[in-house]
Parts: sequence; structure tokens; C-alpha cells
Amino acid sequence: MIAVDTSSMISFFEGKKGQDVDLIESGLHASALFLSPPVLTELLSDPVLSDNVRNIISQFPMLAISDGFWERAGKLRARVLAEGGKAKLADALIAQLAIDHNILLVTRDADFKNFERVSKLKLMG
Repeated sequence: MIAVDTSSMISFFEGKKGQDVDLIESGLHASALFLSPPVLTELLSDPVLSDNVRNIISQFPMLAISDGFWERAGKLRARVLAEGGKAKLADALIAQLAIDHNILLVTRDADFKNFERVSKLKLMG
């Protein structure tokens, strides 16, 4: 199972190359690719997103939010901020969902390294 961040999904749909895109393709073929609700929201927020891509994205399985999620995400974000790191709210939510499900997060966004440093987040590479 892998979770995919917005940055890598955009790269995938744009036909870019990279380790993240390769992992997405493998995950799709193995039915092991999951999105988190914040990633779905970010992707669907694109005002010029085609209906075809919108329909494809909406069919991906979603990572479930479990009890205590919001508190864990807040504490995770606080740990990054306490160290002086950049910690966007959406990134904290995405990271916490990957941690809760104990799965790899595929991303091009280097800001997730801040979460990896203070938690058990698994990033590609």
C-alpha cells in the first residue's frame, strides 16, 4: 500500500517522469494506491481540472480517519513547528494519515521531510 501526495499525483497526470510516478504506476497496477481526504480536496480544487481526471481521482480508495486523528495530527504539526520547520496544515493531515496506516507516502514535496524527522513517517527514497 502507498499513499500519494498532491505533488506526485499532479506530476503523474502531467506525464512527468520520476521515482514517484513509477511508484504510482506500480500502485495502480497492484490496486495498492490510496489518497487521503486532504489530497483529494487539493486535487479537486483545481478550477481547470478536466472532468475525466476528476472522475478518475474520485474513484481512488481513501485512507480512513480513525479516532484521535485530529489530536495526533495537531501534535505532529506542533513537533515540527517547535523545531522551526515548515508545517502546513494540509501536509500535517496527509503525513498523519500515512503514519496511522503505516504506509509509504509518495511525494515530491520536500516539506514532508520535516514530518519524517519527528515521527515514524515513511517517505519514498
